[in-house]
Amino acid sequence: MKLSRHVADMQPFHALAFGQRADAMEAAGQHVVALSIGEPDFGAPPAVREAMLDVMDGRPLPYTSAFGLPALREAISGFYRDRHGVDVDPARIAITSGASCALVMATAATVDDGDEVILADPSYPCNRELVTSFGGRVEAVPTTAATRYQLDTSAVDRAWSERTTAVMVATPSNPTGTSIPFEQLSAICELARSRGAWRIVDEIYLELTDPDADGRPARTVLETDPDSIVVSSFSKYFGMTGWRLGWMVVPETLVDPVERLAMNFFLSASNPAQQAALACFAPETLAICEERRVELGRRRRLVLDGLARIGLPVPVKPDGAFYVYVDVSGTGLDAWQFCEQALDQAHVALTPGRDFGATTADTHVRLSYAASPDELTEGLDRLGRYVAGLAA
Repeated sequence: MKLSRHVADMQPFHALAFGQRADAMEAAGQHVVALSIGEPDFGAPPAVREAMLDVMDGRPLPYTSAFGLPALREAISGFYRDRHGVDVDPARIAITSGASCALVMATAATVDDGDEVILADPSYPCNRELVTSFGGRVEAVPTTAATRYQLDTSAVDRAWSERTTAVMVATPSNPTGTSIPFEQLSAICELARSRGAWRIVDEIYLELTDPDADGRPARTVLETDPDSIVVSSFSKYFGMTGWRLGWMVVPETLVDPVERLAMNFFLSASNPAQQAALACFAPETLAICEERRVELGRRRRLVLDGLARIGLPVPVKPDGAFYVYVDVSGTGLDAWQFCEQALDQAHVALTPGRDFGATTADTHVRLSYAASPDELTEGLDRLGRYVAGLAA
């Protein structure tokens, strides 16, 4: 029996692999500071947890429609209106089993054999695997600190070919925590739109972006490109990682195709998780989530200051998500060796740049500051001793 070529060629997600090694060390009695996985330590807000307990009272919990509970889609539409000043028809919102499922459907709806999809290098690794799994070809564009490790219009234009059918961007980005300046994002989308290509915009970390100088929240691409495909999630801003709940906003032309994909790929997202998620949009819950965003900003400063003391440079300071992308090339080790030794010797779990593309594979590692301040402080102390030992 043979495996499909898609799964045979698929690469592992090394962040999870290092996390599993860290878990094994923990099980053996060794405390590991886990800075490899992007998972906030807050958990779901109290009202969401309480709502889940209420709904799990023995009542029937049937499948919802493929696009999810109408009330939750209305609540998300209201969130876009109230927070971002953008009107989004609830009919264009699909509730998904995590943002990963939304990315699967966005790719399935837009990629055929031989199609080319432009994305940044470095970027979230699963997107590359999704494109190739549906027969497409990834055009991974090398980026640098000068463009905040993000695409710009000139890079997209240079990478364009007659087979380009989509541009995929994430702002803020995993692994760098950096955003695309909004005017540049709008220009990229306009360039792709004018050439008849899809725009797939990952806004999973949008609500964890720093506000502007006037205190206004970060802007959604839907403000200037309402026909883009936008992917979002309850995992990050709302702290619901293990609940596996996300959403996507699709243009009207994709409503029926994506609904058919949803019916065939996963039927519907979890009914109780959807009902509990309605509590996300209560004013008291949003206030808690904003307090958490501010707290993550404090943790970012703690980490950036600590890395500076250690002598590990961060070429571009992040402005969102909860990652810093650290240049370890000055240590004399490549990124994989650095992460292996940091785990084995310092008992700190990080993620090597190999996950995120070729450009920074050997020079950079990702550190997640979603852990508690005490854990971050301990992890930085351990890394400091480890790096000092390398220098010695």
